[in-house]
Amino acid sequence: MAVRLLKIIITASVGILVFIVGLNNILDYSTNFDFVRHILSMDLFLEGPLRSRAILSTSLHHLFYMVIIFTECAGAIFTLYGAYCLWCARHAASRSFNQTKSKALLGMGSLLILYLLGFMAIGGEWFQMWRDGAYNAQEPVFRFIVCIGIAILIVNQPDE
Repeated sequence: MAVRLLKIIITASVGILVFIVGLNNILDYSTNFDFVRHILSMDLFLEGPLRSRAILSTSLHHLFYMVIIFTECAGAIFTLYGAYCLWCARHAASRSFNQTKSKALLGMGSLLILYLLGFMAIGGEWFQMWRDGAYNAQEPVFRFIVCIGIAILIVNQPDE
């Protein structure tokens, strides 16, 4: 039972963490919008052959940011729903509890994809975020990836 409770708490913790991030992005829209705008514009580092990738449309900047916020909030809510389902199944047979994990794993998986693909691959490499000292978010994003990845590994361990 203790291992199941640990899995439920870890799942809920990931959901709460990312929900707060999404909520902060809604309540303080301009702060991280500025980050998205600079990364997509690629305007804070010297000219080079990769600057042709820059997106200069403010409308597209807002669209990208809204997709990020939506994915954070939806993934967090789905993860929290998964934690709730795990809580409801905590006394169930192992097979039932293991099947219930899919909801939590889908929520956390969507968040892992957001940070790994969205921030590390697209933001970090395609838009060269790593070149921008003030707006280089690779370290905090890596922390999210590691925390969510470890949570997925722990929750995904079969209960017997």
